[in-house]
Amino acid sequence: MGFFQRIKEGLERTRQGFMAKLTEVITGRKIDESLFEELEELLLLHDVGVLATTHLLEELRRQSRERKLTDGQELRSVMKEIAARGLGQKQPLRMVPGTLNVFLVVGVNGVGKTTTIGKLAERYKQEGAKVMVAAGDTFRAAASSQLQIWATRAGVPVISHADGSDPAAVVFDALHAARARGIDLLIIDTAGRLHNKSNLMQELGKIRRIIDREAANALQEVLLVIDATTGQNALMQAREFAQVVPLTGIVLTKLDGTAKGGIVLAIAKEQQIPIKLVGVGEKIADLRDFDPQEFAEALFAE
Repeated sequence: MGFFQRIKEGLERTRQGFMAKLTEVITGRKIDESLFEELEELLLLHDVGVLATTHLLEELRRQSRERKLTDGQELRSVMKEIAARGLGQKQPLRMVPGTLNVFLVVGVNGVGKTTTIGKLAERYKQEGAKVMVAAGDTFRAAASSQLQIWATRAGVPVISHADGSDPAAVVFDALHAARARGIDLLIIDTAGRLHNKSNLMQELGKIRRIIDREAANALQEVLLVIDATTGQNALMQAREFAQVVPLTGIVLTKLDGTAKGGIVLAIAKEQQIPIKLVGVGEKIADLRDFDPQEFAEALFAE
């Protein structure tokens, strides 16, 4: 099944909520200020966020004037165009052939970090890469054992220490093991306790310095995993982590579990961090490279 069909199916709950309401709002209506006010309420209700909603409505008003649109139903295709542009270009994960690549994965507990790492490990192994994972979340009990389960499933080695160990020591050992074994991709899990941000910042800073020192230029991706079902809370997490570590991309999980998929537009507009992967199911193949154009097509499809 192609990305478009998977994302369309994954967005079914959003489409049943947002698109059904959108159709109800614009059908049989002339384009006027009261219609724009209803659209604003609809967008905010579905987690599009204030910045993205403001931008989208400004563009809708401008293009309605320029194109001399009068029928509310004509706004659907215009909204799709604006949304697609706002999401930017497709930006796949970076991998440099013939050398060690490091993906640092961050995010709060419960968003699907471990599952994401397991799926990435299996994906790249299937593509022929030698993959290793590092259990850098030593704070949460059972985090390393959960990661071990996914790594065993994917058939890749794990470097881990006892619970409560120094995460940076795990990363140090993993980097040396990866170089010794000729690993192509090392995926590093990290703790995500935002309630103690100073400790988190110190840990991630130390991990980053060790990667730069022990494997210069190896860090290709710093991926923030967020749960689409948490709505505006996901936006807050993106804001907080962006202050702690230089994010290169976002992995948006559980997109199939929310009726408010507008969070994708909110993140893209507010954070200016590309969404690189989306999860629309439990299977390995359900973690897909994010295609902004096809996402917009699927979201606004009639």
